[in-house]
Amino acid sequence: MSLEIRAVASHRELREFIELPYRLHSTSPQWVPPLRLERRFFLSRKHNAFFRHGDARYFLAWRDGRVVGRVSAQIDHAYNAYHGDATGMFGFLELEDDPEALHGLLEAAAGWLRSRGRDRMIGPMDFTMNDESGVLVEGFEREPMIKQPWQPPYYQRLLEAEGLEKAVDLLMWELHISDRTKIRPILFRLAEETQSKHGVTLRKMTRRSLRADLDRFADVYNSAWAENWGFAPYSKEDLDFLAQEMQLTFDGDWLMVSEKDGETVAVAMTFPDINQVLKRMNGRLLPFGWWHYLRRRAIMDRVRVGFLGVKPELQHTGVAAQMYIEHFAVADRTHRKWGEMGWILETNRAMNRGMEAMGGRVVKRFRIYERTI
Repeated sequence: MSLEIRAVASHRELREFIELPYRLHSTSPQWVPPLRLERRFFLSRKHNAFFRHGDARYFLAWRDGRVVGRVSAQIDHAYNAYHGDATGMFGFLELEDDPEALHGLLEAAAGWLRSRGRDRMIGPMDFTMNDESGVLVEGFEREPMIKQPWQPPYYQRLLEAEGLEKAVDLLMWELHISDRTKIRPILFRLAEETQSKHGVTLRKMTRRSLRADLDRFADVYNSAWAENWGFAPYSKEDLDFLAQEMQLTFDGDWLMVSEKDGETVAVAMTFPDINQVLKRMNGRLLPFGWWHYLRRRAIMDRVRVGFLGVKPELQHTGVAAQMYIEHFAVADRTHRKWGEMGWILETNRAMNRGMEAMGGRVVKRFRIYERTI
């Protein structure tokens, strides 16, 4: 049966693009089906802020009239402007165990990027490193949390057989954040000294302050993460879009801002794991998905620490410890007692040491690949 790679060119083909993972993974107990409505919104050039500074094309692999794979090719001009290079990305990778399909999809993505002046391709990422990123290479037995991909083991095998090389691994750390006995005592001392010694105070975000606090988050992010692999700065449009997404899972207990003399110096944004609700909704609001969403606060008993960063000039003052300890305090008074933190770059020694100090352990590893084109 011959293979055909075609760019998505119709609403029907976009529906095929969205539906493929439901068919591939519906029998996998770990996979969590996203809301189809949300996926259409996320892929929309009209709605997703990525398209204010980027462009993308979606491709499908067809065999005998049936979709067997998909991929995107995208260019993030904000990333290229920051790094001064000509890198392109690929993402939204889903496929059957079919080496020919993977080869065809990657060639189509590389060809589209090459025709637009790109000389290197990294991925997968949907669309940026702050969306679902990487291919799962460890932790297949665990359910993905919010904004985490899940793939079966053959994805890694196919990508490496195709000749893609590892660029970097992203780590997820499991933390039982109600168990204070696992925390190294120095963290408590550092946290206690943060206000008295350095004048840093901690407050929580509210729904009313959220959008303004996201501007403060971007100020921290664009300095604290600036040297990280794959970094690109947040734009105003990105923050507007992020604010919309956060409204769906907003919980002010877990959204923290540290300030010194009126200036934001650190931010932590932790999210209750909406994937626990999505699993019950099975990709749809109707007929009963809405009922599970209304009960989300009772259902979600785990969290994902998505961002925790401190401005460089205060990174050795205990501000991070102050936020770590506050996570344990929130867990003490709520039913959310554990979660995962990350992703964290495997090369980020300071953050990985911090996770060890809190008694964490690496439970998932995602891999970003690269190739010249």
